[in-house]
Amino acid sequence: MEQPHLLIVDDHYEIRELLQRFFIQHNYRVTVAKDGKEMKRCLSLSKIDLIVLDLMLPGEDGLSLCRGLRVSSNIPIVMLTAMSDEMDTIIGLEMGADDYLAKPFNPRELLARIKAVLRRVNTLHSPVSDIKRYHFSHWSIDINKRELTDKEGVMVILSSAEFDLLRVFIAHPQRVLNRDQLLDLSKGREGGVYDRSIDTLISRLRKKLELDAKHPEIIITIWGGGYQFTCEVTHD
Repeated sequence: MEQPHLLIVDDHYEIRELLQRFFIQHNYRVTVAKDGKEMKRCLSLSKIDLIVLDLMLPGEDGLSLCRGLRVSSNIPIVMLTAMSDEMDTIIGLEMGADDYLAKPFNPRELLARIKAVLRRVNTLHSPVSDIKRYHFSHWSIDINKRELTDKEGVMVILSSAEFDLLRVFIAHPQRVLNRDQLLDLSKGREGGVYDRSIDTLISRLRKKLELDAKHPEIIITIWGGGYQFTCEVTHD
C-alpha cells in the first residue's frame, strides 16, 4: 500500500521538524512548507493526500489559503489554530477544513485526526454497491469519482466532509436526522468532533446546492428535530 503523502504548512521551524520526524516514523511521506507560497509550489510538484494547515501564517493566512484551495481542490485539510475559541473553529470549517486541532497539541492526537479523515476519504472512494451515480433536484453525484455536477454538467467542488455528509442525506431521503445521527453516519465520533460542525457543513452544502441558501428547499431544518433532505433520489 502506498504511503499517504502529507503536506505540513506551518511557519514555525520546530513544529515542521517535529511533525515531519513524527509522521515519517509512522510510515507517512511528508513535505513541509513555511507559508502559502511554498505550499502552492509543493502542490504543483507533488500529489498530496492531506494538508495540515496552520491558521496563523505570514502573508496569506490559513483561512484564505483554505478558501482558495476549496475553489479547485477537495484535498482533505486539518487546520491547526492557536486559538481555541469556537468561532475561529467554525470559520475554519466554513472555509472548507475537514477537521481542526488547537495548539498546543499532542502529535498523537493529530495523527488520530489525520487517520480518521483519510479513512473517511478512502471509504468514500471505495464503491459499496453497484450504484455509481445518483440524481436529485437538478444535481448529479458520481460516488466513485466524488464529483457533483449541475444539470449543465458544471462540476462543484466538495470537501471530503461535505461529500461525506451529502452521501448520508442521499442514502436517507425524506428522513429527519438529528445532529447525533448525522455525526454517527457521516464521521462517527473520531477525534472529538463536536456536533456544531454539522451545522457548519450543512450551511456550506446549502450555499452550493440551493438556489437561495437563506431559504433552503433541498436540506431543510426541522425545528427541534434536525435536518431533512427533501428531494427524491434516483440512480443509474
